[in-house]
Amino acid sequence: MFFWEYIIIGVLLLPAMIFAMYAQFKVQSSFSKYSQVSASCNLTGTDVAKQMLEKNGIYSVQVMRAKGNLTDNYNPKTKRINLSDPVWNSTSVAAIGVAAHETGHALQDARNYAPMKVRMAVVKLSNFTSSLFLPLLLVGLVLFFVLASSIVGEVFIWVGVGIFALGALANLVTLPVETNASRRALKQLEGMGIMTETELSQVKEVLSAAALTYVASLLISLLSLARIVIIALSLTRRD
Repeated sequence: MFFWEYIIIGVLLLPAMIFAMYAQFKVQSSFSKYSQVSASCNLTGTDVAKQMLEKNGIYSVQVMRAKGNLTDNYNPKTKRINLSDPVWNSTSVAAIGVAAHETGHALQDARNYAPMKVRMAVVKLSNFTSSLFLPLLLVGLVLFFVLASSIVGEVFIWVGVGIFALGALANLVTLPVETNASRRALKQLEGMGIMTETELSQVKEVLSAAALTYVASLLISLLSLARIVIIALSLTRRD
């Protein structure tokens, strides 16, 4: 009954995975390209993050150095903006864009931006329950087929599907949070008057490339969820 739906979604996953690889390539190439372009303001990523925080009256957030490449993030628990080595002390357009984006998350936190709070809750729940997906699915299958306990088996199977769905939900709520942080970053940079119109366009290109990775992750997670749902429906349907 669900055979062709399963095949179609499987076929759709291939271009989605290709798109994800393209998105990763686009991020790397855009960052690499504009890492070679020095901003006219001669400010480092760290300088820009600190100035943005001060401009918005946020003094509880620290700007810290993080190891790695493009490992930049904002940690709402520790109130820290962590900037990777290529961003920390670089005056490039790419570094300023990434630093401003992460500071955008700090602004969201300071303004109690609701989608960010929802994302934190969903991600925390998803991380806590993700390891239960396969055990619940296997228990459900054993109960359903081996012990002939169909109703209890169905419950375990669908609870497992629900846990898998949390991962897709986490990606769904992540996308607007990330795009909003980029919009805040561009607005702040424009308001600070430290970059030219050309440089702002270049920052937008870097941040738009990064947004593609979140779109790709969401697409793959939704298609994967659809396949899991089809499998569960096929197993638990009653003719």
